[in-house]
Amino acid sequence: MVGSDDLIEKISTGKFDFTKLICTPAMMSKIGKHGKVLGPKGLMPNPKLGTVSNEISKAVKDIKSGLIEIRNDKDGNLSSTIGRKSFLKDKLLENYKYFIESVKKEKPDTIKGEFIKNIFLTSTMGISYKVGAK
Repeated sequence: MVGSDDLIEKISTGKFDFTKLICTPAMMSKIGKHGKVLGPKGLMPNPKLGTVSNEISKAVKDIKSGLIEIRNDKDGNLSSTIGRKSFLKDKLLENYKYFIESVKKEKPDTIKGEFIKNIFLTSTMGISYKVGAK
């Protein structure tokens, strides 16, 4: 979905069905006014995540090619999306394995011992299940 003022109108009414929002820095002042709607859904554009860019076509290409957001909190917990309800089990498992391997590759040499201590899977607003760390 591409747009400017028409898209902002859809956001203000809450009637939108996209899963990513990419914008230019110039549009952030308009988009920022809708942070209360976009923020809780994880759709607020962020330069650190590559969703605010002057190169929109590159940002779209990166996201379509599988760029994922990995967030961490002050306690060192990582969170990311590995799929959607519509994904097949095989695709979810493939994404899970890729996520774990990607995190393991980024382990700094200075950290000794276990890098991943626990793994939990959860759906949005659902209960979490401990999967283990291996």
